Amino acid sequence: MTKHATLYRMKTDEHICPFGLKSKYLLRQQGFTVTDHLLTSRKETDGFKQQHDVKTTPQTFIDGKRIGGYDDLRRYFDKPPAGQQGTSYTPVIAVFATALLTALAIASARGFSGGVIQVTELFVALAMIMLAIQKLRDLYTFSNSFITYDLLAMKLIPYAYIYPFLEAYAGLGMIAGLSAILVAPVAILIGTVGAISVIKAVYIDKRELTCACVGGDSKVPLGFVSLTENLFMLAAGVWMFMR
Repeated sequence: MTKHATLYRMKTDEHICPFGLKSKYLLRQQGFTVTDHLLTSRKETDGFKQQHDVKTTPQTFIDGKRIGGYDDLRRYFDKPPAGQQGTSYTPVIAVFATALLTALAIASARGFSGGVIQVTELFVALAMIMLAIQKLRDLYTFSNSFITYDLLAMKLIPYAYIYPFLEAYAGLGMIAGLSAILVAPVAILIGTVGAISVIKAVYIDKRELTCACVGGDSKVPLGFVSLTENLFMLAAGVWMFMR
């Protein structure tokens, strides 16, 4: 028996509703044939919403019954809510995994001449750069989160704005092979202050905070991941001096 659904979604020259496209795809995944009605102007969209007494589009109808928008459609098919729910380590896992794969790719191109040490150095440097980029996407939002737990940033607000640049500089300096005296002190400073700050906030004060390590709008819990990031930087600085 053919299953049929009717979908009303907005598609104008200026805007294509992403949830309309996702609703259409989900319906087809569930084996429905879809009658796709496009609302091609703001006037037409507003008229549809007024006619059906709804506040948003898209709207899906199955067997003449209005199901609702994309989230309602997922519930109808007993699917979990879309998007990230609650805290998640996904963003930082993505950064670390990409940094490791990139380090392996570079080392492979060089014939793994430096062995495990080379891969480790590249991984740490690339992870620092990638994490810095996440912070630099929105310095203001990052600073708002960072100053709630970093001990130095609490007392010296500009440090929160400088921190991502220092982190990027340390990572780039490692890859460029700059003198240890130019790079190591920066890595040791931000790594030490950061590690102490996380230990105090999480393990002593028992505060439940989100980590600004991948930007101020992340939902990564402050704790082990942020501590690891700072210990990496501290270890990298010490290693540069030792080497």
